[in-house]
Amino acid sequence: MSLFKARVFVHLRPSVLDPAGEATRSATKRLGIDGVTQLRIGKSIELEVEANNKDEARSKIEILSDRLLANPVIEDWNLEFKDEQSAQIN
Repeated sequence: MSLFKARVFVHLRPSVLDPAGEATRSATKRLGIDGVTQLRIGKSIELEVEANNKDEARSKIEILSDRLLANPVIEDWNLEFKDEQSAQIN
């Protein structure tokens, strides 16, 4: 078995309001930073998974992301392996 390092980015779907993001965006003006027109808050989860190959690791992380890490009703997620530049988007 090999160890695969990955990062899952979870973020609200564009159609879902983000009160925390909006409050933070409003605070940028109080700090004297103008021009921030949109700010949305998400989360980043880093994990290591043991698997026989990358496809198996991807499958395990997809299940975790769909069923545990993200709320599929209001959130989307992206998967990025440590050795990859491009991300898989769900």
